[in-house]
Amino acid sequence: MTTATNRRHERRISPVFLAIVAVMAVTGWAVWTDFAASPGLAVFLFVTSAWVVSLCLHEYAHARTALHGGDITVGAKGYLTLNPLAYTHAVLSVVLPVLFVIMGGIGLPGGAVFIERGRVHGRWKHSAISAAGPLANVLFAVVCTAPFWLGALDGVPVAFRFALAFLAFLQVTAAILNLLPVPGLDGYGILEPWLSYKVKRQVEPFAPYGFFVVIALLFVPAVNGAFFDVVDTLLRSLGVPEITRYCGSQLFRFWESAPEFCGV
Repeated sequence: MTTATNRRHERRISPVFLAIVAVMAVTGWAVWTDFAASPGLAVFLFVTSAWVVSLCLHEYAHARTALHGGDITVGAKGYLTLNPLAYTHAVLSVVLPVLFVIMGGIGLPGGAVFIERGRVHGRWKHSAISAAGPLANVLFAVVCTAPFWLGALDGVPVAFRFALAFLAFLQVTAAILNLLPVPGLDGYGILEPWLSYKVKRQVEPFAPYGFFVVIALLFVPAVNGAFFDVVDTLLRSLGVPEITRYCGSQLFRFWESAPEFCGV
């Protein structure tokens, strides 16, 4: 194989990712047309598949930025194919975030792709690599909320509206959590290149536990309340009412009965 052929192969979109996109498209159509016998199940499949797509785009953004920053190994690792099975920690990157959506209804940060930082030179490049993932979530949230802040909800079926609101909620929570300046998360990765060598050495042992510390803190009522206040404020600024997001989360949990006031 020539070098050019190798590069094309390394950047070819994975059939796994295309299959997930197909599930998202079909179930999204089922929600929009009210074709599904169980609208809750259709919303569940649509939101879950769309959430996995966003996780893939998050990791792809890290990898693509790293490629342009100097780490040419990301292609050979399969990170540019959008295949979630190619990630260093597939369980952390996909399975665990999906389980948290099902159990707790929040967008959990996934495990990052492995970037060979030694190949990347320049603090701005290192910061950009870390920032690229959360930025993908932000852009996804903007797309999901566009019908709300553009006032283009006429004709949008109520179930689809609820699904978009809940999906936007997941993107916003994921972006906020990822941007926290906690070791092991992207927010700290943005700051790390600008810290002194001494500080980085002191913080390094705690990096594997930062993710779990954040999750534990979310169970503290005061922290949990402050976090969701920020999330709700951001969603309202994007035109998404809290009740719409709430009904979306209730419809997503199709195994439970949605409140009558949700109108589905």
